Amino acid sequence: MSDLKTELTKEWPKNRAINLVFHGHSVPAGYFKTPVVNTLEAYPYQVLKQLKALYPYAVINVINTSIGGESSKGGADRFETEVLVHRPDVIFIDYALNDRGMGLEEARKAWVSMIQKAAQKKIKVILLTPSPDQRTALLDPESALEKHRKQIIEMAKEHNLGLVDSYAFFQKKIQSGEIISSYMSQVNHPNEKGHQLIADGIMTYFR
Repeated sequence: MSDLKTELTKEWPKNRAINLVFHGHSVPAGYFKTPVVNTLEAYPYQVLKQLKALYPYAVINVINTSIGGESSKGGADRFETEVLVHRPDVIFIDYALNDRGMGLEEARKAWVSMIQKAAQKKIKVILLTPSPDQRTALLDPESALEKHRKQIIEMAKEHNLGLVDSYAFFQKKIQSGEIISSYMSQVNHPNEKGHQLIADGIMTYFR
């Protein structure tokens, strides 16, 4: 990300617009307590706020192509027409919560399809592991969410991509004795504090 960080420090008239695309399901879309969408408290816009504090001269566009209820298959189907069309500098992919219904193999196909299409355009990609679902024990090593988390980590390594291990951030809170509900607005949507954990993880790539 060093080249992008350099670009973010440039001043007018030498700078250009930086496009960050957040592609996923209801969490990056900003759903808190369905059907309320708290766009400005969701992690894509928390990231924007932090970036602007860090890079005051930068022109940064946060483009949110996320759709509540969608799985990575739907995300892959519209990847070219609704994501690549924005000419992103970085694409963040966050679908694991909803991929449980389609299983690991089909999820991998969809994620790899998006990864490969981005690679063809030489676009940076950062994968996100899931945020919590309170119906699933966060520390259960055999849960579907943990298995999807591990698969996303594997894909990041295989394709030499960035990774934000959101699930691990919440696991650490449980391990330190905190109650996970204090980071959640409803059973499967983080609140502003939960989104902050994810945003802070993303910001490690920009500092």
